[in-house]
Amino acid sequence: MDKPLMYRKRYIPQDIKSLNDDEILLVTDDLIVTRWKTFKPKKEFAKGTSCTFMNKGFKISKFMKEDGGLVYYYCDIIHSEYFPEDNKWIFTDLLADVKIYPDGHVEIVDLGEAAEALKEGLIDAETTAELLKKLDILLGLIYSGEWLQLVDEYLN
Repeated sequence: MDKPLMYRKRYIPQDIKSLNDDEILLVTDDLIVTRWKTFKPKKEFAKGTSCTFMNKGFKISKFMKEDGGLVYYYCDIIHSEYFPEDNKWIFTDLLADVKIYPDGHVEIVDLGEAAEALKEGLIDAETTAELLKKLDILLGLIYSGEWLQLVDEYLN
């Protein structure tokens, strides 16, 4: 598969950002592995590697310091749309995320944003249901340890 164009779409704040500065390491029918640097410099992390599982509905990223030290893994719940005529992916951030720290601690973040987006009409009940189902599947993989098998080859 040729290098696709990639975009991240967000509801809060509403925007679409090109991911085409990311270095694509691998593309298959259901996986894109990328290496990237932060859009804006951050004190806590500077770069990372991501595995986007288009058919599973999430992206697992390894956030690292400039020296390569692990800060945490960050899991985005996403909706993936492919436009074959343009070889383009749009990955819509479904708001809720999961952080996995080096000590194994798991933190679910941004559920309040999802509630706010639903209340304000930015997302509908169907999108909210999609978010919750994908979050449930991802948490099952995390709690069972299976998530490591999905990313071990690509993020380590």
